[in-house]
Amino acid sequence: MSACKRLLYFVKHRRIWKHVGRNVTTWSPVGAAFNAKPYRRLDLFEKNVGLFGVSELSSPAGFQVATDRALRNTELLLEKVCSSSPGAQTVETFDQLSDGLCKVADLADFVKVAHPDPAFREAAEKTCVEIGTVVEKLNTNVELCRSLKDLLENQDIMAQLDPNTRRVAELFMFDFEISGIHLDEKLRKKAVALHVKLLDLNNEFLVGSHMPNRIARSAIPEHLHLHFASEGSFIQVGGLHADSPDDLVREIAYRIYLYPNADLMECLEELLKCRYKLAKLVGYESYAHRALKGTMAKTPETVMSFLQLLTDKLSDRTEKDFQIMRDMKKKLNPRNSELMPWDHPFLSGVLRAERYNIEPSLYSPYLSLGACMEGLNNLFSQLYGVMLMSEQPSAGEVWTDDVRKLAVVHETEGLLGYIYCDFFHRQDKPRQDCHFTIRGGRFCQETGQYQLPVVVLMLSLPHPTKSAPTLLTPGMMENLFHEMGHAMHSMLGRTRYQHITGTRCATDFAEVPSILMEYFATDYRVVSQFARHYQTGQPLPEHMVARLCESKKVCGAADTQLQIFYAVLDQIYHGKPQNRSTTDILKEMQQKFYRLPYTPNTAWQLRFSHLIGYGAKYYSYLMSRAVASMVWKQCFVENPLNRDMGERYRREMLAHGGAKEPMLMVEGMLQRRPTIEDFVDALVSELNPNFETFLMDSES
Repeated sequence: MSACKRLLYFVKHRRIWKHVGRNVTTWSPVGAAFNAKPYRRLDLFEKNVGLFGVSELSSPAGFQVATDRALRNTELLLEKVCSSSPGAQTVETFDQLSDGLCKVADLADFVKVAHPDPAFREAAEKTCVEIGTVVEKLNTNVELCRSLKDLLENQDIMAQLDPNTRRVAELFMFDFEISGIHLDEKLRKKAVALHVKLLDLNNEFLVGSHMPNRIARSAIPEHLHLHFASEGSFIQVGGLHADSPDDLVREIAYRIYLYPNADLMECLEELLKCRYKLAKLVGYESYAHRALKGTMAKTPETVMSFLQLLTDKLSDRTEKDFQIMRDMKKKLNPRNSELMPWDHPFLSGVLRAERYNIEPSLYSPYLSLGACMEGLNNLFSQLYGVMLMSEQPSAGEVWTDDVRKLAVVHETEGLLGYIYCDFFHRQDKPRQDCHFTIRGGRFCQETGQYQLPVVVLMLSLPHPTKSAPTLLTPGMMENLFHEMGHAMHSMLGRTRYQHITGTRCATDFAEVPSILMEYFATDYRVVSQFARHYQTGQPLPEHMVARLCESKKVCGAADTQLQIFYAVLDQIYHGKPQNRSTTDILKEMQQKFYRLPYTPNTAWQLRFSHLIGYGAKYYSYLMSRAVASMVWKQCFVENPLNRDMGERYRREMLAHGGAKEPMLMVEGMLQRRPTIEDFVDALVSELNPNFETFLMDSES
C-alpha cells in the first residue's frame, strides 16, 4: 500500500475523539485514539450493522437466526463431502464446515462472557450449547469420517496434496479418533456419554473453583473483618489476599479460601477419572498422552524430564531464595519467622521493591495507554511493515462505547485483519487479560478472496479521568504487549485453512509469540521510543527500565519452582490413576517440588482452574518461555528493531499457525533443533544478574 493510499485509508477510517487535556507531546493517530475519551456522533438514522458487522446480531434474537443459518449450511456441506470423491476438495469442504460453525460459536463464546447486556449473554450461551451439541454429533458421524478416511488411505491422492492440506486432513482425523469414531457402536456411545459428562464436570469445576468460601464472623479477630467481604453473620473470602502486608490476613485467607469443599472435591476426582477412561477408550495410555499429541513435548515422559531437570538446575538458587525470604520474614515478624506458602508472593514483592525501588506509581505517568499503543505501532511497523489504524465502528458493531477498533494494515499486502480492543474495566466483566478469536483467516475458494481474521483483546484497565489518560503500571503494560503478541500471531498468519489459523496451534507453542513480546516491552531501545511523561514529555529514564528488568530476577528461582510444582501436579493428575486422593498427591508433590510445608485442611487443587483449559498442558508456559528466551537472545537481543529478523520471525514462526509441526517452526527460526537441556539452560540463564544495571544504578 503506497504512502498516499495509507493516508487516504486513515482519513477515511479515522475516529472522532474528544481529547483529554494534555500539555505537551503530540501523539500519533493511534496514540491519540487511546489517550482520549471517545466522542460519538449521534446519527438517529445510522443503520445498526450488528455485533462485529454480523447483521443478524443487532439484537439477542439474532443469535438464533445466525445459528439456524450455520446449521443449514452445515447440512449442505455434510451432504456435499459425503457424496464427493476423495481429493483436496474433501479437506476444503471440511474446513468450510468447521469455519461455518466456528464463526458463530467463537463469537458466541466471547459474547457470553463479555457483553454487558444479560439478554445477549443468555442468547450467546444458548448458541454455544446448540452448536457444541452439533459438533459432538459430527465428531461421531461415521459417514463423515469415512469420507476423510477414504482420502487418507488413498496414497496416490495423498502424495499429490501439499503438506498443509495433508496436515489438516490428519488433524481432522485426530478429532474423530479422540471422539471414539473407530470404536464399535456400543463403545462409541460410551465415548459420547463420557464427552457429555465431561462437559458438565468441566463447567461445574470451573464455576466452583472461583466461588468464595465463608466463615462465621466470630471465628476471626474483629479487627481483621474489614479486610474481607461481609455476608450477614459470615465473612466471605474470595481470594488469597497474597499482597496483604498483614501475616495473619494472608494466613486466614489461605486457610479459608483453600478449605476443601466436599462436592467440588468429588467433582474433580470424577473429572480426572472420566478423562482417563475416555483416553483409554480411544487408545491412549493416559489423558496426558492424548493431550500432548502434536505438541513440542509430545509425551508426558518428556514433560516430566523437562520439569525434573529444571528443578535440579534451580535447586541451589531456589534454596537461597527461600532463605532470603525467611530472613525478611524474621525481620518483619521476629515472633513468627517460619516461611509458609502464603508468604512467598508477598515477601518476594517486598524484596523486589526494597532492592530496586520499582513502585508502580513512579512508572505509570510515562506509560499512558496511548503511548503504549504508539509503541506497539512503531514496533510492528519496524519489524513487519504493519500499521495499526484506528477506525470508527458502525452503529451496533461494538458491545460498549469504549471499545476501540483497529485495522491492521501491511505496507504492501494491504488490510490484514481487525483487532477490537475491549480494554477498560466495567461491572460484570471478567477480570482477566485474554485474546479471543472471533473469525479465523482462510482462503475462500468460493470467492477467491482471503477471509480476514478478527480478534478481540480484553484487558481490565482503569478509565481515563478528566485530568489524565489511562496510566498503566509496568505489569499492565507487559500484559498489553503479551496479548498483542497473540493478536499479531492471528493477523500475520496467512494459512489456507481456518482450522489451523493463527493461535490454533499446539498449546506449548501458542504462548511463544506472546511471551516474546514481553522481552520487547522491557528492552530500553524499544521502550525509549514511546515511554514519555504524559504531562512533561520527558522520556522514562533508562536506569528505571534496567531496574525493572533486574527486579524480576529477585526470587526468580523460587517463583519458577512454584510453576514447576503446578505443572508436575497437572501431569500426575492426568497420568495413570494413583489410587489415592488428589490431596495426598498434592502433599507429596509439594514436598518434592516446592518444599514449603503443606497446610493441613487445605486443597489448593480445587482452585487450580487451569486444569480445565490446560489439562496436562500447564507446563506450556515454562516451555514457551524457554523458546521465547532462545529466540530473543539469538535473533533480537542485538537489535530488537531488525526488519530482516522480523520478517524471518514472521516467515518461520508466525505465518503457519498450526500448519507445521511446532518444533519444526522453532528449528527454522533458530537454525538448529533445541534439546530439553537447551530449554532448561535458557530458563536458568534468565536469572543471571546483569552487572551493567548495578553500574547504571550507582551512576544514577
